[in-house]
Amino acid sequence: MNNQKKVIVLFGAPGSGKGTQAERLSKEFNFAHVATGDLFRENLKNQTDLGKLAKSYMDKGALVPDEITASMLKERLAKNDDCNGYFLDGFPRTLPQAEALNTILSSLGMKLAGVLFINVSDQLIIHRLSERYICRQCQAPYNLSSKPPKKPGICDLCGGQLYQRDDDNPKTV
Repeated sequence: MNNQKKVIVLFGAPGSGKGTQAERLSKEFNFAHVATGDLFRENLKNQTDLGKLAKSYMDKGALVPDEITASMLKERLAKNDDCNGYFLDGFPRTLPQAEALNTILSSLGMKLAGVLFINVSDQLIIHRLSERYICRQCQAPYNLSSKPPKKPGICDLCGGQLYQRDDDNPKTV
């Protein structure tokens, strides 16, 4: 019996539905959904050493170096969830990150099983992003059309306030 964890990478533009599809597929195939944005938020919230390093770059408006992002991913995958594998959302984005992913997977006894590219029209992406809201407390995502909160502006999960990220604002998108 092969217990090797499989990893599937999801590619697509912001708003293409990577997170939504990863959530659905994760339930169907008993995979864990690992999103780079969630890794950053978790490490920042828990004030880990990697989170503090990432924050020092983010506070300057700089991109977090690949080594820090890859280290966060390796730590997350090393937790070895009770699942069949992982859907990666937001990593890799660059060739050096892809090379780092190969090294990480090899060191953890996992393998890349596939890549899914989600291709969505620009018009649909703009529509989706302009209706996306996030909980300030737990970061749960909502969409006013497809996944609205039960009470406007309030998170169903924790009761936190919902807000629209600056980069999801219709004027920015």
